[in-house]
Amino acid sequence: METATTARDGDGAPAGAAAGYVHGYSVREARRLGDQADALAELLHGGTSYPAGSRVLEVGCGVGAQTVHLVARSPGAHVTAVDVSAASLARARARVAAERPGARVAWCRADLYDLPFGAGALDHVFVCFVLEHLPDPVGALAGLRRVLRPGGTVTVVEGDHGSAFLHPDSAHARAVIAHQVALQAAAGGDALIGRRLRPLLAAAGYAGVAAGPRTVYTDRDRPGLAEAFTRDTFTAMMASVRDEAVAAGLATPADWDRGVADLLRAAGPDGTFHYTFFKATAVNPG
Repeated sequence: METATTARDGDGAPAGAAAGYVHGYSVREARRLGDQADALAELLHGGTSYPAGSRVLEVGCGVGAQTVHLVARSPGAHVTAVDVSAASLARARARVAAERPGARVAWCRADLYDLPFGAGALDHVFVCFVLEHLPDPVGALAGLRRVLRPGGTVTVVEGDHGSAFLHPDSAHARAVIAHQVALQAAAGGDALIGRRLRPLLAAAGYAGVAAGPRTVYTDRDRPGLAEAFTRDTFTAMMASVRDEAVAAGLATPADWDRGVADLLRAAGPDGTFHYTFFKATAVNPG
């Protein structure tokens, strides 16, 4: 659900349609990513902390939405945050400085497939909402093993849009979600990748793979989460690709707007919403 580290022309659009970030790079999208990270901090980062002095790489840090939580849970670690976009890195640096002053973060503009680190230079790698945007996630994970020391760990977090369901049920809302999945697939990504984390890590040569679900459920007893996740994160993500979906002939404007309205209803007092993220850890066998 966040930015991808793939080759781009300069600092703008991805180089080639297969490397696109379907959600765009607007200020609104940066705000959505921050809302998502804050609302899901314990869900996604619970159980993840790194020892003082350890060398940690965050791949595809984007606007720093996850970085602030990463450094908060591992204050003594040496974190390097990498992204291909200079604009995103500037936002990330500003976010961390404002929210975690004094945090030790090194910022690096680099491509995931051409990281400027020596073999075995890092103890741990953290990858969150990146693989979903890549045409070759196994190749990306395998490449990360070069910079990860033998015995070092990788942690991967991804969503799975196929796990989304809501009440009141809505064919229009389900169609909107399916169209977003199709748009991401057309851009070379996979919005259903969460369910594949274990086999992807195994195929990339990692050992000790452990994966499991991290489920979000909202209803009237969780109004804050319904607002932060169901409305401001998930529904906002769907709404952000309206023009692309209409231009691709996937939906009419009216049908898309009805689907988004029904997603918003699921965030209301009489609605419920369910979504599952997946989190996996593994070890580089060397």
